[in-house]
Amino acid sequence: MKKNIVILAASLLCFNLTESKAQFKFSNLFGKNEGGTRSLFEPHSTVSFGAGAAQYLGELNPYGRTVAAVFNPKSLRWGANFTYTRYMSPTFSARVGLSWIRVSGDDNQMDGVKGYEVNFIRNLHFRNDIKELMIAGQYDFIRGGRSYHRREPLIPYIFGGLAVFAHDPVAKADPINTTDGVSKWERLQPLRTEGQGGGPNYDAKPYSLVNLAIPLGFGIRKKMNESWDLGVEAAFRYTFSDYIDDVGGKYAVPGDLKNVKDLSAAMGNRTLERIAVISGKGRADGLRDYLVANGLPSYSDPSVDPFSVGGGGAPIPGFGPGEGRGSSKLKDSYMTLMVSLIYHIPPKIKCPPLR
Repeated sequence: MKKNIVILAASLLCFNLTESKAQFKFSNLFGKNEGGTRSLFEPHSTVSFGAGAAQYLGELNPYGRTVAAVFNPKSLRWGANFTYTRYMSPTFSARVGLSWIRVSGDDNQMDGVKGYEVNFIRNLHFRNDIKELMIAGQYDFIRGGRSYHRREPLIPYIFGGLAVFAHDPVAKADPINTTDGVSKWERLQPLRTEGQGGGPNYDAKPYSLVNLAIPLGFGIRKKMNESWDLGVEAAFRYTFSDYIDDVGGKYAVPGDLKNVKDLSAAMGNRTLERIAVISGKGRADGLRDYLVANGLPSYSDPSVDPFSVGGGGAPIPGFGPGEGRGSSKLKDSYMTLMVSLIYHIPPKIKCPPLR
């Protein structure tokens, strides 16, 4: 009798252990162990340093040319970042990032691009250094191990959150419009190039140099050794500003801009500049083709100066006060592609509990 009881007890014990083991393996898929509690995941943190390329989308690198705009090598610039990430579960983490990103755009890049002749005639350009603070959540598609030592060799992930950024667009003036005849980078927001704050026909005040963006991105981490990973990450930010490039509204009356500064009028409407300041290329041929295509055949004569249109000094038709200088349909955006070196910070050593 006692022998039968021992056999029965041993059988039940083996059954329970087998069932618990199977249940534990199944529940690992959802980050839990037996009893419905969280698995023994060891939270830890990483820091990373990254550098790479940056691209801007907006009036001077149009959304309408999305593929060509994204892969436009002429407007590619650089970016660098520092990121702190806290891994709180096998798949979810929170991150805080600081980035310094340079973006730029130049209407002269539209020279000869069909359908964007207006952009070329507008002849604006800018450069902007963006300082960004981002807070985001991150989801790993492959579960981490109990500790960071046991992480998978290759982990893809996505992230999204909110960013606040400071910016300050600048552009070079035509040397003939500067007091010393030297072209240097000028801050555009104080020039109020679209008449901001100049009366009822304009925006009430200059645009803010601090704004918000929504960052979305994806990346992949490659384990190099116990403590280091190599990461590649692409991120897109849609901003709540239309003035990363200083362009978003209508041309102002030149006299109103001169009330701010003489340079304001020169930088507000650059259609009659003979030379594209950044590239140094002459603009006469492109302007001549535009005028002829828009019903002014007399300018096909090479002896006729296309910059004399309207009697000289008058706006080119379609580029005068009240005409569209930019578009408010979509706000400006910027994106980055970064390569990062990631360091896993060892968690504090914990002594096992006494039993």
